[in-house]
Amino acid sequence: MEGFLFQAFVYLCAAVVAVPIAKRLGLGSVLGYLIAGILIGPVIGLVGSETRELQHFAEFGVVMMLFLVGLELDPRMLWEMRARLLGLGGLQVGATTALIGFAAFLLGVHWSVSLAIGLIFSLSSTAIVLQTLNEKGLTKTEGGRASFSVLLFQDIAVIPMLALIPLLALPELAGSGLEASAHGMTQGSEPDRHHGISLVEGLPGWGYALVVLGAVAFVVLGGHFLSRPVFRYIAGSRLREIFTASALLLVIGIALLMTVVDLSPALGTFLAGVVLANSEFRHELESDIEPFKGLLLGLFFITVGAGIDFGVLFGDFGTVLGLTLGVMAAKGLVLFVLARLFRLSSGDDWLFTLGLAQAGEFGFVLLSFSLQNSVVPPDLAKTLALVVALSMLLTPAFFIIYEKLILPRLGGADDKQADTIDEKGTVVIAGIGRYGQIVNRLLVASDVPTVVLDHEAAMIETLRKIGIKSYFGDATRPDLLHAAGIESARLVVIAIDDRERAVQLVEHIRRHYPQVKILARAFDVNHLYLLKQAGVDIAVRETFDSALGLGAEALKVLGHHPFRVEKMARAFRLHDEEGLEQMYELWDENPDFSRNRALLARAREHGASLKEAMTSDRLQLHDRSERGWTPPPKGYADELQEQ
Repeated sequence: MEGFLFQAFVYLCAAVVAVPIAKRLGLGSVLGYLIAGILIGPVIGLVGSETRELQHFAEFGVVMMLFLVGLELDPRMLWEMRARLLGLGGLQVGATTALIGFAAFLLGVHWSVSLAIGLIFSLSSTAIVLQTLNEKGLTKTEGGRASFSVLLFQDIAVIPMLALIPLLALPELAGSGLEASAHGMTQGSEPDRHHGISLVEGLPGWGYALVVLGAVAFVVLGGHFLSRPVFRYIAGSRLREIFTASALLLVIGIALLMTVVDLSPALGTFLAGVVLANSEFRHELESDIEPFKGLLLGLFFITVGAGIDFGVLFGDFGTVLGLTLGVMAAKGLVLFVLARLFRLSSGDDWLFTLGLAQAGEFGFVLLSFSLQNSVVPPDLAKTLALVVALSMLLTPAFFIIYEKLILPRLGGADDKQADTIDEKGTVVIAGIGRYGQIVNRLLVASDVPTVVLDHEAAMIETLRKIGIKSYFGDATRPDLLHAAGIESARLVVIAIDDRERAVQLVEHIRRHYPQVKILARAFDVNHLYLLKQAGVDIAVRETFDSALGLGAEALKVLGHHPFRVEKMARAFRLHDEEGLEQMYELWDENPDFSRNRALLARAREHGASLKEAMTSDRLQLHDRSERGWTPPPKGYADELQEQ
């Protein structure tokens, strides 16, 4: 059976079955995808030659992933990374190319082919490494940040590599590469930009530089000045699918622009993500792109597993395995030396070494490009493609070795947890209207970090003009809460102008994040009870405090002493709280007649006791809380300063 629906069913079925099993066994999702690909490809044979074509489509998941990575950074943070980005990344690419290229030359390979091989294996897998680091919570460790710096430099380095490889062509290989590529001898294919429209083809060097700089400037300036009004306009339609379409359009458009100027699409979308990192639409973009990124990356990993040629592998298993382990050992040696040179802490140096020791998806691109430009012989290209795929297959196992064997012996588990302590103070505020603004201002003024979400684009823009940072998005969406960091938040403040959605949000957070405290704004008593039933920790009626304050001011105007007014207001508050607790015992969202009568009777009884509470001995007693209202004695401040 063939056809699109059958192939889609096979790939999805393989992912749904294999990945949860791999996760449950502690192997990680990446290894689950790779195993799924091996099963449906070389083992069972349910998929075939279409895997290579599908892989080129799935590689767009890497482009989306780098866009999301860019959204997590801002230009200031990127500037702070410059030492490791250029120093650590540059030395890794240069030293790995030299070492592996020299080893190939010693094995009798021509120097130009050896150099091309060194370039191919100097790159690591951005998709596998970043996905696994994020999955295991290692992204913010020192080793994780160093790995990201190197991966980013490698993506940049692909550009000059593509320019250098044609200069290494061997005359005796002319024509063989095109014929081999036509017969599908390698997994990768030449980047699409060499087959489609090009704005720089045939331009002199200075013209190429101008076009490239113009494209980069357009991405930076357009992202800074044009994105906000465009997204505000789209958000005004209140159609989620249109906002999702616009997010995809942004990523695809930038990738296409980079392609027609012979730049890396992944690099262009990363740059766009950095530009939009401070945008109020950042979390909305992240939550809209994330599902597509996850599916495409999963599909990419499956195609890597399905594309392994077991005929070549078992035909010369010792050679292929030896080359794979040799490449990873040489690359690991360079990485470990650099980790020591840049003083990565114990544990992080091993994470850095084991995480980046594999070849990467761009290795397929460079290998195919080398084949088509008569740089690498077809027979050797087959073996090298298998080495790239096999090294990627072994990478999740290396992460398991690091997590299960190396990290416990080095005592690095506590260090890994310490890197996430700063996130535990985050407060997520849902709704930044007249109510949420006051809460946010108080927390920010008290040096409490907040992440504010609201679905009113006009309100977000107004607040940003006066220096209140907030993000566009519907806080009731689970994926948006995840993007805002709900897992590491200490509490969530719900101040949205929708009773039902507020209750639903409380239920969702209480069910999926029971460790997070929930504070909510209630519209009235019935809404307060609904929130309490849903699991809220603290709910405050929005008009109670202001109305109580206004009543207190009225008593002062009528001649009551301010101190007595304060005590009366406090007594009223305590009486109201007691009554709410008593009536909640009888409250029902859909009460029958008898229960409703009992609740009304309790309410009348409570109202009748109010006057007695206000005139009782309660007003004559002094409790500890009154000391906060009573003015301090004369000279108290001076005594504190002397102490």
